Amino acid sequence: MRKFFLTVAYKGTAYHGWQKQPNAVSVQEKIETSLSTLLQTETAILGSGRTDTGVHATAQVFQLELPNDIDISQIVYRLNKLLPHDIAVSDYKEVNEDTHARFDAVSRSYEYHINTKKNAFTQDLSYYFTHSLDVPLMNEAAESMKAFTDFESFSKVKTDVNTFNCEIFEAIWKPHNELLVFHVSANRFLRGMVRTIVGTLLEVGLHNLTVEGFKNIIESKDRKAAGRSVPAHGLFLTSVKYPQKIYKAD
Repeated sequence: MRKFFLTVAYKGTAYHGWQKQPNAVSVQEKIETSLSTLLQTETAILGSGRTDTGVHATAQVFQLELPNDIDISQIVYRLNKLLPHDIAVSDYKEVNEDTHARFDAVSRSYEYHINTKKNAFTQDLSYYFTHSLDVPLMNEAAESMKAFTDFESFSKVKTDVNTFNCEIFEAIWKPHNELLVFHVSANRFLRGMVRTIVGTLLEVGLHNLTVEGFKNIIESKDRKAAGRSVPAHGLFLTSVKYPQKIYKAD
């Protein structure tokens, strides 16, 4: 058997997130069903992590094991033929046998898209928000997160994690024409973390919360102190990175 990491993009609008679950349509389920049809045997995959209902991805990663005599390039070509229009596999790399798509990731990156003008074509792909925002102040608050490690204040309350510690590498708002995009990268993220960070930073941008107040929320470790969770449809998983040593030489 050979193990591969495949990169997949999907529009999450029609799905109850990445992870397979009973009585709900997920991205993982669609991929596994298509692979099982192609390979004529029950086939399971493992993703780098969850995305919630309605969240999108431009570069989710999942692992797949295949018999040695199967051509991965043909599998990817035929898989894309079977998958629905809103799921597309874009790349694949062979990895070492003991590599794990979730546990070996060293960083993950997300973007949150806010549309400042109504757009008929991006209503499922960005959050339409018309209030004026103080972006430099939001960036000052976002930058301050790098000094913290415990982000319990931004986590969903009912979660089974052993630690709320995360290391944030990047957190910055950047304008892209009519879009205002929040870029954030970390070694790991808690459930609901990015959407709650964005909701709280919007309060800073509206001058309803100071930068010091933002820091105090983090220090409080209290989800009730943080802002609301913004809608899922503005969020994209954009990158999952791994150490180079996991990849097999071409």
